[in-house]
Amino acid sequence: MTGTGVGPELIRLDGAAASYGHHRVLTDVSFHVHEDQFTGIVGPSGAGKTTLLRLVLGTLKPVAGEVFRRPDLRVAYVPQLETVNWNFPVTVMECVLMSRTRGRRLPWASRQEKADVHAVLDRLGIGGLAERHIRQLSGGQQQRMFLARALLRQPQLLLMDEPTSGVDVSTRHDILHLLADLHEDGVAIVLTTHDLNGMAAHLPHLVCVNHRIVADGTPSEVITPAVLEQTFGARMEVLEHLGMRVVVDEAPSNYLAGGA
Repeated sequence: MTGTGVGPELIRLDGAAASYGHHRVLTDVSFHVHEDQFTGIVGPSGAGKTTLLRLVLGTLKPVAGEVFRRPDLRVAYVPQLETVNWNFPVTVMECVLMSRTRGRRLPWASRQEKADVHAVLDRLGIGGLAERHIRQLSGGQQQRMFLARALLRQPQLLLMDEPTSGVDVSTRHDILHLLADLHEDGVAIVLTTHDLNGMAAHLPHLVCVNHRIVADGTPSEVITPAVLEQTFGARMEVLEHLGMRVVVDEAPSNYLAGGA
């Protein structure tokens, strides 16, 4: 299966499989990432979404199949916020600077590096928080800080693991707009999400995963009762609201028929 991107290819997985010890997590995954791609990976917990990101990132080697990556590809990764030690004694500025290690000869930041950090923090709307300790940030601010770390590397491909997990509706909306702007600037984006209505329905391309790729396409092609049942193992209803697909648990027949 290929993505919807039609630009030059960045990464290709051909029949890739992944395991942790003797536990097989992904089987026979074929997945392409192109320069103009903006993809959401959806699926239940434990289905292999993060593992697929790790294969794309290169931190996990496939036990079968192959992964092809464009030489000198610049990739940045934003982890799940729940995996971060927020008591680590660093400021926002220091945390973002930790991402810039390649080519540095001195242990301290140069004036240009600090200027670069301030520029990316300003772009993300948190320029006034550079000296704040990371544990003093809200969930949305934390996500923006890690996005700043990623952008400082000037990536061609941005990978994000559950970027809207634990944030409120307003912050989720802001993150979606930020990612759309980055994509317009030429950054390919692949993210995981369990948020079918708030996140996935707004993305141009979706991949449903449950230890294999169940479906691949636009939201209208992928967000269907049949595909969601294969992906999540439960029957879900899909409604149309203002031109958008809305996923709900299967309702009683009298409710769907207009009963009380």
